[in-house]
Amino acid sequence: MKKILILANNDIGLYNFRKELPQRLLRLGYDVTIALPYGEKVEKFKDMGCNFIETPMNRRGMNVIQDLKLLIQYIKIIKKIKPDLVLTYTIKPNIYGGIACRSLNQKVIHTVTGLGSVFIRDLWIKKILIKLNKFSFKNACHIFFLNKENQDFYKNIKIIANQQQISIVPGSGVNLKEFQFNEYPNNEKIKFTFIARVIKDKGIEEFLESAKNIKDKYPNVEFDVVGAIDEDIYLNKLKEYEKLKVVNYLGHRSDIQEIMKKSSCIVLPSYGEGRGTVLQEGAAIGRPLITCDTHGCKDNVDDGYNGYLCKVKDYKSLQNSMEKFINLSFEEKKEMGLNSRNKAEKEFDRDIVIKSYIDKINQITQML
Repeated sequence: MKKILILANNDIGLYNFRKELPQRLLRLGYDVTIALPYGEKVEKFKDMGCNFIETPMNRRGMNVIQDLKLLIQYIKIIKKIKPDLVLTYTIKPNIYGGIACRSLNQKVIHTVTGLGSVFIRDLWIKKILIKLNKFSFKNACHIFFLNKENQDFYKNIKIIANQQQISIVPGSGVNLKEFQFNEYPNNEKIKFTFIARVIKDKGIEEFLESAKNIKDKYPNVEFDVVGAIDEDIYLNKLKEYEKLKVVNYLGHRSDIQEIMKKSSCIVLPSYGEGRGTVLQEGAAIGRPLITCDTHGCKDNVDDGYNGYLCKVKDYKSLQNSMEKFINLSFEEKKEMGLNSRNKAEKEFDRDIVIKSYIDKINQITQML
């Protein structure tokens, strides 16, 4: 029985966005082990038939001692499991899992899920990360990217070599059975819904500023903010905007489908994404989208067809896109929602993504 080891940084993300891959691998007869920090979804992976190894990890920031411990852990796990192939997701598993695999001459597939704030902002730590990535990616069997801009970035700074096998998949895709089409809401009020971690890089500043200006002109428009606050500065800011009756803050929620069904339009003015899963989920449910004309966001919207694109870090551009949407007729809004679902079925179906991985995994493991 061929063995697959999956290294990731978070059980919820792996389960919500990628659970179909280990399910499919198990059905195909692979032995699957998952190594990540313990969380609420781990038992679901065990029930599925996966083996689990708890792997504590500080997901954010760089701490030399903690990161060295993670690297040593990965080396021990690989030596113990002796997998035929390792799959890694997100920055730290890609780096330290990649270094461990290279040091042990272990076959590995990396998935670059996004650049992260570290690469988007021009921080001193960027140089260190580039060097670590260059070392860890050098001997990878294959590298999956979620958008062309991330792929080009890795090529331009020479993290990956021209001869390496690479391909682009449409993010993690959407499970179209879980995110089923829902009729466009026939409400008098228009509701814009921001769904993301509440941090600067997701465009929360621009969303709030646009909401405040639009609320003065269009009292029948509502603005919901959904997601955990990951930067404390926004705790008081959201309270202030709620007091002014500009936005409704709904906090972190697990009933995203229900929230999307009540929404008129999903808004994510992010400075950059891997592929913007929440936009793909909104499209699957049949909602128009507004997002930025940048990597990982623009791939989800055909401007004027299933939503609008706006400029990055530009609240006036975002506000203009929202006002364009407000002034559409109900039938035009409804048609945009139908167009979103059509795009989701053609481009975002998770089965497309799973097939890409399975084909590559089978190809590599059959060569052993």
